[in-house]
Amino acid sequence: MKVYNILSITGAGLVLLTAFGFRKASVKRSLPVKPNIVLIMADDMGYGDLGCYGQQMIQTPHIDALAKQGLRLTHYYAGNTVCAPSREALLTGMHTGHTYIRGNFLTDEQEDPAMPSEKVTIAELLKKAGYRTALIGKWGLGGEQHSPDTQGFDYSYGYLDQIQAHNYYPPFLYENGKKVMLPENADGKKGAYSHNLFVDKTLAFLDSPQDKPFFLYLPYTIPHGDHVIPDNSVYAGKDWPEQFKNYAAMITLLDQDVARIISALKAKGLDENTLILFMSDNGANPGFAKFFKSNGSLRGFKTNLYEGGIREPFIAYWPGRIKAGQVSDHVTAGWDVLPTICQAAGIKTPAGIDGVSFYPSLFNTGKQAEHDYLYWEYYTYNYNWNKPGKGSEQPRNWLESRALRFGDWKAVIKSTAADAAGTVELFNLATDPAESKDLAAAHPELVKHVRELLAKATIANAPFFPYKH
Repeated sequence: MKVYNILSITGAGLVLLTAFGFRKASVKRSLPVKPNIVLIMADDMGYGDLGCYGQQMIQTPHIDALAKQGLRLTHYYAGNTVCAPSREALLTGMHTGHTYIRGNFLTDEQEDPAMPSEKVTIAELLKKAGYRTALIGKWGLGGEQHSPDTQGFDYSYGYLDQIQAHNYYPPFLYENGKKVMLPENADGKKGAYSHNLFVDKTLAFLDSPQDKPFFLYLPYTIPHGDHVIPDNSVYAGKDWPEQFKNYAAMITLLDQDVARIISALKAKGLDENTLILFMSDNGANPGFAKFFKSNGSLRGFKTNLYEGGIREPFIAYWPGRIKAGQVSDHVTAGWDVLPTICQAAGIKTPAGIDGVSFYPSLFNTGKQAEHDYLYWEYYTYNYNWNKPGKGSEQPRNWLESRALRFGDWKAVIKSTAADAAGTVELFNLATDPAESKDLAAAHPELVKHVRELLAKATIANAPFFPYKH
C-alpha cells in the first residue's frame, strides 16, 4: 500500500481549503472514545464524477476540498454494481457471495426483497454501543414491514423502495416506517424535491440536542433515477443536452449540500469529533460515463463488474485525526466499512464477516491487513413481469457475472444459461487499469486459481437469486 501526501505539491490546495472554510488539521493527543460518524453515499455517481478524481466538466469544489483536507482512496470498490446488494454489503460487512440480496429485483408483490431481520447491521451494532442512529435517503432493503427502524435505526426518513426512488417528486415518503403524504406533489405536482427534503431533515437532525454520539447514514439519491432538478442554471451556458445539464447540476447540488452539512457540524462544535465518509454505491450509467467520463478511464459502467461498474470515489475526513492531503492505493471494498466504523467507535467487530477494517490506512496506525481476494457476483433482472412459461422465455433473474480481485489481478467471469461456469477474463490492473487486454490464455495457472477461489467464495443462501418460482 502506498500513501501520498498531496499538500506538499503546492500551496494552492491550502488556499482553496481556506476559501471553503475547512480548518487546517492539527493532530490531537487523544482519540475521542466515541466519535460521531456521518456516512454520505451518492447514488450512481461514477469514479470520475468529482474534480478530485479527474472530472473536468462538473463543478465539485467543496467535496474536492474535503478530499484535500482528508484522505482519498483510489482503489475503493462498491459492494456491487447496482444499488440493493451494494447497500446490504455496506451495512452488514458481507460480500455478495454471502449477502441475501445479490441484484436489484422486485418480488411478486412488486417490492424489494427484504433483508432478513437476523442480519446484523452497523446501525444495530452502534445503537447497542450507545449511539443515536439515523438514516435519511434511500433504504432499498425492504418494504413497509422491513423499514430501517427494524434494522437498528432510531430515526429514518426517505424512500423504502428503489423503484419509487427514481421519482424526485414522490407523492409520499416514509418517516420511521410510516407513510407521509407530500401534498405539494399530489396529482403530479412538483412542489417538493425529495433531495431538498432529505437535506432539510439532515440539518434538523444535526441541529437537535446531541446527548449521545450519533451515526448518520445519508444514502442520498442524487444523481440516480429521473435526471431532473429544480434549477440547472449553473450549467445554463453549456451547449449540452438538458439531461446532461441536469446530471451535472445534481452532482453540484450534492457538493453544495456536503458543505452545508460540514458547516452545520462546525456551528454545533461537532466537527472535530466527527468522522465523515463519502462514497458512491456503484458506477455511472453508460450515457454519462461517455459524455462526462464519469467512470474516468475505467472500462464498464453500472450493471457490469468491470472497474467502471464497481470502483468508486471514497473520501474520509476528520480534522485533527486524519492527516490532510493523503491519497492511498489500499485496496478495499464496501463490506470493509462496517469493521472500520466499529474500530473507529471502539466496539468489537462481529465474527464471521467478510470485511477487513481499513482503520490503519485512515489513521496511519498499526499494520494494515489485506484481503486475500475481493469477490462480487451480479444477478441481472428481467423486468418483464411474465414468469417463465407464462409469456416469457427468460427467467426472472440470472447470474450474469462474477468478479475477483487478488493483488494486481482482476478476473471477470461472464455466465450464460448454457454455461453457468462462465468464461474467465483476466486483467493485470497494475499495467492495464482499463482492462483492455485479456491475459487468461497466457496465464492458465491464474485461471485455475480463479476457479479455486470461485468454488469457495459463495454460498447458496439467497432464495431470490436465482428466482425459480
